[in-house]
Amino acid sequence: MTSEDLTPEPFLGTGRLQTVRREWNPRYYRLVEKFGEATGVPVLMNTGFNLRGEPIVGSPANAWNTFSKSGIDVLVLEHYLVEK
Repeated sequence: MTSEDLTPEPFLGTGRLQTVRREWNPRYYRLVEKFGEATGVPVLMNTGFNLRGEPIVGSPANAWNTFSKSGIDVLVLEHYLVEK
């Protein structure tokens, strides 16, 4: 994917641009920055974390449960990275 592949089209009619500044959230800013360095596209899709029929994840225990039942490859919880 390149920056040319990005379009302003909303995701299922509900998408909106969100920006981050280093001074607002240094850890998230660095994540976006490193992703951009690795891929050439400094854009992340931020979406709800849940499976169909379940509520949005609200705790580390919920995150682990959802991760273990999903097709997600990597889970990041604070300073921990968990891979399947």
